[in-house]
Amino acid sequence: MKITTLVENRPSPDDPALAAEWGLSQHVEIGGRRLLFDMGASDAFARNAARLGVDLGAVDAAIVSHHHYDHGGGLARFLELNDHAPIYVGESPGGDPVVKLLGFVKKVVGLDAALLARHAARFRVVRERTEAMPGVLLLPHVQGRHARPAGNRQLFVRKDGHLEPDDFRHELTVALREGETLVVLTGCAHSGLLNMVEAAAAEFPGMPVKAVVGGFHLASLPPFRGASERAEVIAAVGRQVLELGVGKTWTGHCTGETAFAVLRESMGARVAEFRTGTRLEF
Repeated sequence: MKITTLVENRPSPDDPALAAEWGLSQHVEIGGRRLLFDMGASDAFARNAARLGVDLGAVDAAIVSHHHYDHGGGLARFLELNDHAPIYVGESPGGDPVVKLLGFVKKVVGLDAALLARHAARFRVVRERTEAMPGVLLLPHVQGRHARPAGNRQLFVRKDGHLEPDDFRHELTVALREGETLVVLTGCAHSGLLNMVEAAAAEFPGMPVKAVVGGFHLASLPPFRGASERAEVIAAVGRQVLELGVGKTWTGHCTGETAFAVLRESMGARVAEFRTGTRLEF
């Protein structure tokens, strides 16, 4: 199994020609098939894919982890480059996703509804446990016993002119299994990192999670440098990830540098960062 980060917030440490943006997109090779997980905020993921030698036209299936522009803003470009892969999405949030900044600034952060409507035949709405292709399991509506990120409190859905807290019914947890290797992709983990890991692990009793890869929504908004949780809360999450038996955790995007530093203290070498261009192999 190979995972290549096509775009992430931070530039590649190895290739300055790769574009970086606030967003996430990863290409997965599993069982002889190719999967695209998220598409960043623009066409940057596609430009980087070409430089990294990743053929998006050969992708067999795609997933949008949740209905936010920084994970599906590149949908239009993907549809231009690939004319056959089904695109799996969670169910509609029921309105326009909005982030509320500084208590009064409201910014729409959802996907392009007109684009979704024009290409409706390409989308597969995931309302129940779904195998997108062999070894790729999609889990919607993850709840669980653990608290969700405090940063969710700034995220809403606009319905009939008023704002309601986003319940993230539109977020998907992805479990990748190849042989005895189990990897969990979290996107932004709005449903809670621990809840998502436990939900994926429950589908494969007795099989340890070798790795978790994704953003954990622990960065503050804006300017994204601080953390949305207290240090002791972040440290506890890191310890609990280890207690769940996860081999190693790779994180980036919405986790943030402050939170990562705390996770590194509590998890040691069992947590690492990914950046634009990072290639992982399991």
